[in-house]
Amino acid sequence: MPTLKSLAFAVLALTSTTALAADPLPDAIAAPGETVVLSVHAEGAQVYECKAAADGKLAWAFREPVATLLSEGKTVGRHYAGPNWELADGSAVVGKAIGNAPGATAADIPWLKLEVASRRGSGTLTPVTTVQRINTHGGKLDGACDKAGEFKSAPYSADYVFLKKG
Repeated sequence: MPTLKSLAFAVLALTSTTALAADPLPDAIAAPGETVVLSVHAEGAQVYECKAAADGKLAWAFREPVATLLSEGKTVGRHYAGPNWELADGSAVVGKAIGNAPGATAADIPWLKLEVASRRGSGTLTPVTTVQRINTHGGKLDGACDKAGEFKSAPYSADYVFLKKG
């Protein structure tokens, strides 16, 4: 029979871990051999602009993300165009998408694997080489747009996992 102390420890261990995606991740976004530096939750919006597509018809085009990065319910940074991730400690990285996998539903933006293209400041993100966007919810924008230059945002949430090689 487990003791009250061991049960309390088990509950604490379960509640204090950051939710990660199902293991294993899709091959397109997996980062074998890399270790987690930080995992955060993001709440925000994907911003779209009404633009003429290649065929001349107006369509919503992705412009930028605007999100707050959270850890244990506290704001620790922000995510914005670039794509940039910037933490309160002054460290920041810019990513370049190198892989993607579909979100869980048609309304969810894809999961991504991004390689760090540049960094600035020093702190938690300094050693990061890869960023994964997983557990996406929402963010896709459907429907027609009828006025070029119009903006619309779609609420989304996701988890961002920052990894380093070795």
